[in-house]
Amino acid sequence: MRLDKFLCACRVGTRSEVKKYIKQKLVTVNGQTALKPEDKVDETADIICFRGKQLQYEAYRYYLLYKPAGCVTAVTDATHKTVMDLFPDDIRGGLSPVGRLDRDTEGLLIVTNDGEFTHHILSPSHHIPKTYLAELDYALPEDAVARFKEGLDIGDDELTLPAELELIEPYIHENGYVRHRALVTIHEGRYHQVKRMFHAVGCKVLYLKRLSIGNLTLCGLDPGDFRRLTEQEIAALKEL
Repeated sequence: MRLDKFLCACRVGTRSEVKKYIKQKLVTVNGQTALKPEDKVDETADIICFRGKQLQYEAYRYYLLYKPAGCVTAVTDATHKTVMDLFPDDIRGGLSPVGRLDRDTEGLLIVTNDGEFTHHILSPSHHIPKTYLAELDYALPEDAVARFKEGLDIGDDELTLPAELELIEPYIHENGYVRHRALVTIHEGRYHQVKRMFHAVGCKVLYLKRLSIGNLTLCGLDPGDFRRLTEQEIAALKEL
């Protein structure tokens, strides 16, 4: 691995910053002052220090993000703020969101640089549960719970997989209108799936928030906040 790439992966700084640090002779490799950012290092064996402190290389990084509404789930976008703009420059390098949440949808999003892990979470064959809170314009029909459980026709070649629907007490929104609410847990991830499922039973989603993916929840986070996943959380997701 190139030395400057290693330093960026260890979140020492951006590519331009770490080149400056090397020029300032602040980086050593096995006790010798590093001279060139393109020098090759063995990230598993070499002792690499910055300002005298040994750096620990992590091949993969995993974050839980509370995505706010108004930003798009993408690495870059020419028009809108992205979820990756919520991460500092020294962290976001190489990271990508796992799956998508619509621009107007908020809630739990996993961000990582582990492609195999991303595939595991998104693979339809793994049926990892995802729970959402939805606010609707109309009350759900009496047979909605049963229809969600049986699978719905949302215009695809196949019905949706069985989903769990739980009705919640409605409330009066600040605009003065009644908002009907429900929790829904799905086990796949089709395009605009939750919105299309509610549309199939005659309701429009006015607000949508993803509360959980597998064992992960938003507990303790505010919109725009993120944290590292623990080793236990990562292992539990891989076991699902």
